[in-house]
Amino acid sequence: MVYEYVLAGVLVSLLSSVFFLIINTTYSEKKKEDVANVSETGVFSATEIEKNTDVVIVGDGVAGAALAYTLGKEGRRVHVIERDLNEPDRIVGELLQPGGYLKLIDLGLEDCANESIDAQKVFGYALYKNGNDTKLSYPLETYSSDIAGRSFHNGRFIQRMRERAATLSNVKMEQGTVITLIEESGTIRGVMYKNKAGEEMRTYAPLTIVCDGCFSNLRRSISTPNIENPSCFVGLILENCELPHANHGHVILGDPSPILFYPISSTEVRCLVDVPGTKVPSVANGEMAQYLKIVVAPQVPHQLLKAFLAAVDKGIIRTMQNKSMPAAPQPTPGAILLGDAFNMRHPLTGGGMTVALSDIVLLRDLLRPLSDFNDAPALCDYLESFYTLRKPVSSTINTLAGALYKVFCASPDLARQEMREACFDYLSLGGICSNGPISLLSGLNPRPISLFLHFFAVAVYGVSRLMIPFPTPKRMWLGARLIVSASGIIFPIIKAEGVRQMFFPATMPAYYRAPPVHRRIETRTKLKC
Repeated sequence: MVYEYVLAGVLVSLLSSVFFLIINTTYSEKKKEDVANVSETGVFSATEIEKNTDVVIVGDGVAGAALAYTLGKEGRRVHVIERDLNEPDRIVGELLQPGGYLKLIDLGLEDCANESIDAQKVFGYALYKNGNDTKLSYPLETYSSDIAGRSFHNGRFIQRMRERAATLSNVKMEQGTVITLIEESGTIRGVMYKNKAGEEMRTYAPLTIVCDGCFSNLRRSISTPNIENPSCFVGLILENCELPHANHGHVILGDPSPILFYPISSTEVRCLVDVPGTKVPSVANGEMAQYLKIVVAPQVPHQLLKAFLAAVDKGIIRTMQNKSMPAAPQPTPGAILLGDAFNMRHPLTGGGMTVALSDIVLLRDLLRPLSDFNDAPALCDYLESFYTLRKPVSSTINTLAGALYKVFCASPDLARQEMREACFDYLSLGGICSNGPISLLSGLNPRPISLFLHFFAVAVYGVSRLMIPFPTPKRMWLGARLIVSASGIIFPIIKAEGVRQMFFPATMPAYYRAPPVHRRIETRTKLKC
């Protein structure tokens, strides 16, 4: 009897071994087949998608770093891929408006723009024209003493945010160059990239967020951009000089276009000279230095002239193409655009970071009710509300930036000249005439209708000046042309932003989209009823 039990045990062991051998062989063949499919198609089947990442973020600049920290703090598992994790060196993205600083506080990142990077508080602007100047202060009376604009070295600010994000165990930051988005049946599953060692890698997640900056090579996969190049910035750093109005940005309404000065540390002042068009004088052969000395220097306030000429002689002159691009979303399951990859405006008003941080706060709040992002079509449908809900802030700042740049530029057109004069004088009136526009520019009161009213108040003010002391046919004709010119400036920008989305967002169906989970709960409740 004992032998029978032993024999039965041996038989069971043999059968078990054969069974597990068959299962293992089948699994290995299936795995080889999946790997072969990856080699041929570049994508894994849905069952092979990695489960340890919720969000892939492409780009780790201002938007990417802030987003990585924000989503990581929310408990999301985040994989960030950035082309270069060394400290960036840029001549823009150095001024954060008070409205943007409030968003930074909302995200818990306000300590990234403090004394640790020698950031400077900014309390408003000084506007110069033909030797006259007027000071425009931010309306901060109802805020705490810490609330103001901030100016700093862009790279230091980004590195501090990267450091904060890297402290979170669920945020993985990797240096690599993203080659393409991985698409499967119309859904973005992740990205293909080359890591620091040059190896081709793939990473997968239910949601990919592209925020790889103004030179994005991925935006055309998930949007229909229309990029304009209105001008170039020429950047200098003035050392050991004092601005005429401390802790204020300075805007000179120069010829042919504006010149900017603002502090970026306790000892440095950034100068940005706007040059219209896409071409600038050559830096290499000395043409740029001559242009700055002959054309620009005579328009620089005398308190800054010596430091300006010293900066030109030092020879560290940087240039950057300015870009303008209205948001043109093409909702795609599994992916979304953010930052300058998604939406740009002329950097004259320093509103870019405010828009980006506002978008991140909004996206965080929209994603917060969702336990996971795996239902890509439902998530895509839900996030269409993002493009509508962002409009009051983004369209106000975008429109103001584009309109002010055109008004502030010199022009041979008499109507445009009158508009420029009227704008300077209107802002110099003080009260609501300065507080209203500056609250729009600062991001503290981003209301499209307020922008529209103030813009045409400037035009009407310009016409009224022409009618005093008495109207003549010539002055009346010029006044009519001024109104037409003002309309020609602002209406194309509003059209590009979307009239309905900008002024009547609540009429958009997407405005009321509920999270997918909530919709499923509501559907089940209705079925039970």
